[in-house]
Amino acid sequence: MDAEKIQALRRMAANIRLGVLEGVYNAKSGHPGGSLSSADLFAYLYFHELHVDPQNPKCPSRDRFVLSKGHCAPGLYAALAHKGYFSPDELKKLRHIGAMLQGHPDMKGTPGVDMSTGSLGQGISAAVGMALAGKMDGQDYRVYCLLGDGEIQEGQVWEACMFAAHRNLDNLCLVLDYNGLQIDGDVAQVAGIEPLGGKFQSFGFEVAQADGHDFESLEQAFAAAQSCKGKPFAIIAKTVKGKGVSFMENQAGWHGKAPNEEQYHKAMDELNAALAQLA
Repeated sequence: MDAEKIQALRRMAANIRLGVLEGVYNAKSGHPGGSLSSADLFAYLYFHELHVDPQNPKCPSRDRFVLSKGHCAPGLYAALAHKGYFSPDELKKLRHIGAMLQGHPDMKGTPGVDMSTGSLGQGISAAVGMALAGKMDGQDYRVYCLLGDGEIQEGQVWEACMFAAHRNLDNLCLVLDYNGLQIDGDVAQVAGIEPLGGKFQSFGFEVAQADGHDFESLEQAFAAAQSCKGKPFAIIAKTVKGKGVSFMENQAGWHGKAPNEEQYHKAMDELNAALAQLA
């Protein structure tokens, strides 16, 4: 990936982070921490990896994306808005009565959303079903699913993984946002998930590790996923919860609360300054 492309992705990730804060602040509720940790992943997926068309969001040959950790919808919405699925003005209406953007993704009401999610652990099952359908229909689209590290404490995740490997779904790529924190605190203390790479491998996956905030690292991992044959693929992306906002970084308390006015302006100043440096 050339330097110009990397810089463009960095700018997009910065804009996605601004959209996250804009949405959550105006909603007075939501989940900024995991949305911010995933911003670079959303930028890479929607502006480099996925074959999708905002002008034809239901195109049968499109790649599919499932946000299994559906509470991080603010990040997804910001990416979709900047991709052109709907106006960025919609972000300010997040969670408002009668608005398009609900607190969790709604495939019936939001262009670009392939699956309604929110109950943790269920999104991956839908993604596995989509991948199986693609195989059965002889289609070559790929299915991507973003999970949270706290989410994979759910047993349904591993049932879905077992099935995906059994059916040799090499058109399936799981991406784990591994920021180490969940609503109750440190993932390792709530219910440890290591050895994580070994777990996915034992369920029949090929695995790559990546820095979830480094686009060259992500490119290598996604290239490995593209070339993998006969097995589903899992990318373990190490991230920082609340990435980009100094007082939110590595703070579990920012999993699911909105900033007040003072905090909002401080966060937006930091994010705008970071974006200006990328100009």
